[in-house]
Amino acid sequence: MTNNSKVVLGVAAAAAAGAVIGMMFAPEKGSDIREKLRETANNFASDLLDALQNGRTQYAQVAEEVEDAAQNAKSKVVGKVAEIKDRVESEAGQFANSLKS
Repeated sequence: MTNNSKVVLGVAAAAAAGAVIGMMFAPEKGSDIREKLRETANNFASDLLDALQNGRTQYAQVAEEVEDAAQNAKSKVVGKVAEIKDRVESEAGQFANSLKS
């Protein structure tokens, strides 16, 4: 879990805890307080699910970027190896010809 995700979850948990404590001291009927607590819990759950979905999306994006970077690096290495192979074969051919002469 990234630091940003931890911060978001911490803020959401603190907000939910603050809301619950605030409602406990509110001069309202018990049924009204329970309804507000239910709404707060639902909002917290929704925020948590949103944070998790954002984390999954970020993970997928990073994974795709890493995969692309690895493919690019592989292509460069394969190209350089082919270039070096061709150069070695050419030099070996020239060397063989110089030995025949």
